Amino acid sequence: MRMYDVILKKRNGGTLSDEEIRFFIDGYVRGEIPDYQAAALCMAIYYQGMNEQETVVLTDAMARSGETVDLSRFGTLSVDKHSTGGVGDKVSLIVAPIVASLGGKVTKMSGRGLGHTGGTVDKLESIPGMRVTMSREEFLEQAERIGLVIIGQSGNMTPADKKLYALRDVTATVDSIPLITSSIMSKKLASGSHSIVLDVKVGSGAFMKTPDDARVLAENMVKIGKSCGRRMAALMTDMDRPLGHAVGNALEIMEAIDVLRGRSKGDLYEVCVAMATEMVMLFKEIPHAQAQALVTDAIDSGIAFEKMKEWVAAQGGDADYIEHPERFHQADVREAVISPADGYITHMDTAAIGSCAVILGAGRATKDAPIDYSAGIIISKKTGDRVRKGEPIAYLHTNDPDAVSSAAERYIGALTIGAAQPLPVALIHGIIR
Repeated sequence: MRMYDVILKKRNGGTLSDEEIRFFIDGYVRGEIPDYQAAALCMAIYYQGMNEQETVVLTDAMARSGETVDLSRFGTLSVDKHSTGGVGDKVSLIVAPIVASLGGKVTKMSGRGLGHTGGTVDKLESIPGMRVTMSREEFLEQAERIGLVIIGQSGNMTPADKKLYALRDVTATVDSIPLITSSIMSKKLASGSHSIVLDVKVGSGAFMKTPDDARVLAENMVKIGKSCGRRMAALMTDMDRPLGHAVGNALEIMEAIDVLRGRSKGDLYEVCVAMATEMVMLFKEIPHAQAQALVTDAIDSGIAFEKMKEWVAAQGGDADYIEHPERFHQADVREAVISPADGYITHMDTAAIGSCAVILGAGRATKDAPIDYSAGIIISKKTGDRVRKGEPIAYLHTNDPDAVSSAAERYIGALTIGAAQPLPVALIHGIIR
């Protein structure tokens, strides 16, 4: 079999066989197929697409290209979630303790932030002592004992995805539904959970800008997961404004604590309840209303908050910071962003707000850049809120005084202020089951 023939076949609109797809993935991971041929095939897939069977096989081949996690000991109790990424997205920090407190086995490998989006691992590392690396034996033991473990992504899982994503990123082939689907789902399949709930973000801070595009991606990922033997659901959630009020690592941990203690019931609470409900429905096999009642009770009764403390302590973190979040280090500079006009906030460029947090030190512009865990933004006015000229609409937290001016300018530039109040936008655009 020749890679040239595989490229030619897809370029001309043909359907690749299972053998051809596996030949490509195996050869590329082993270094026998060069980047230029892999890039040519990605471009052919970008233009010609893939049918469901092709995407299933591509996803499976990528999932099997490295190590996989065997969670069969947990039967149907293992459950995972994945977000396509956003600004202020601390959902995993809230949903995982809720689900684990209700008997689920939440085993999750998360990433770091890059660009305008935050990463769960960076947020966890803002808790003193918190470990995000461990051996496979420790990982499984903690899942068995407390039902919850979140660590950084293993270097040996889905090497095909790591190589292909880096290639797609520099060859303008990221924006392809089959390639996005296989990238996300290969990692989830390799992680081993029996049930998977996807959070597909929609809007100015998300990769998918419209509900229609998000629905296509969600439907594809649910189909692929089911074809590979997983229980699946996907929510399409709004990212046309930051989620919650905190953007930044320790700031987001503190907001997550507020939700788990029942002190905050805004948009973040609503999205987390919806996500946790879908996860509980899948692993318990119960109706929506029953699952939702269990989720809200887990918050109201305090068992989810207690699970968060247990989880943090199990991974070496100082759980006293969860009980007393005022112990988190506060940034030296806290500067108000002032509204430039009267009116209503009619739109927020969420990606620009995420990049504002990066300027303050909360994120990284390059993979190995350092993080200031105390830096970030507290947002006091969001889309739909009335603002008055001269009043504070956000607060910038940083230890770099020189960053304040450019960050404030970026933040103001991310807002549109108009005379008329905009119509409300749904937080949940739809659910695929």
